[in-house]
Amino acid sequence: MDREREAAMRAKTGKPHFIRLLINMDEPDHLKFRRVIQGWFTTPKLKAFEADVRAIAKASVDHMASLGGECDFVRDVGLTYPLRVLTKLIGIPPEDELLMLRLTQELFGRQDEDLRRKSGLTHRNESNDLAEVYAEIEAYFARLTDARRRRASDDLASAIANARIDGAPIPHFEAFCLYLIVMTAGHDTTSSCTSGAIWGLCESPGELRKLKEKPELTETLVDEAIRWTNPVSHFMRSANEDVELGGRSIRKSDWLMLSYFSANNDETVFDEPERFRVDRNASRHIAFGTGAHACIGQHLARLEMRILFEDLIPRLDALELAGKPKRSASSFVGGPKPVPLRFVLR
Repeated sequence: MDREREAAMRAKTGKPHFIRLLINMDEPDHLKFRRVIQGWFTTPKLKAFEADVRAIAKASVDHMASLGGECDFVRDVGLTYPLRVLTKLIGIPPEDELLMLRLTQELFGRQDEDLRRKSGLTHRNESNDLAEVYAEIEAYFARLTDARRRRASDDLASAIANARIDGAPIPHFEAFCLYLIVMTAGHDTTSSCTSGAIWGLCESPGELRKLKEKPELTETLVDEAIRWTNPVSHFMRSANEDVELGGRSIRKSDWLMLSYFSANNDETVFDEPERFRVDRNASRHIAFGTGAHACIGQHLARLEMRILFEDLIPRLDALELAGKPKRSASSFVGGPKPVPLRFVLR
């Protein structure tokens, strides 16, 4: 969101911050709020959650197998699989999955004709749409917070709802912002990379043969799919101090665009970056960020993708495109939409 639009949204809502996510925070607030949720994404916690992920993955592959050899992978698997993992982790009821899917699509797809709320293309209508989406998501999670404060459960929603910041209960707005970063960043990016992996395998059939012959390549497939798909195109940041970088002078407070598309396709880092290669060591991609603001859910995302492909690839006897895939229209978070397939799946 650009500065002009964010200022307009703050004026519309009357809040000092229209939205205040971990990615926007610096210390000391960043660590205070990060600690509320980071325990749910540690290796021991994810190990305990792995059986649930495997069950959801198997159900997703079984559903694909039931579709008669043709599907849109994005619609039929890519969107629903990570959504069900996240709703299970957070504690969102299964009957609310479609609501969460709609809201996250409207949040990131406001530039896409098929995903945005139907208000036209003007700057004013786009801001109105965005405010409506945020308000609906905030109201939903306020109700969830109140429910978990009345009766806690073993889920992430209870951890957020009953957290304390500086000795006081976490305010509803800050709780909402934590739910939002988990739900949106955890769903859309993983969904895009999962579908991107299938798109890449279809365009390079020899890569699927490599996976069939060497199942251990599933590990490198995951990072290559993340690098190749680039679900987050950029972030905007401002410099904290004067610096020289790549022969360019950057002054304190300069407004900068960090382009993940450029970095993850840097030919000085990745040989033939436009190619999708399951045996590439793509671990140097920067899709998850670095340093204090590195993506808190990156290990869950990798776990979800690895487990799905561990189930899918051995059962997949044939795979090809049944139409032309394309990306959603987005200047920030986006990915494949649709990926039409023909396949033989046991």
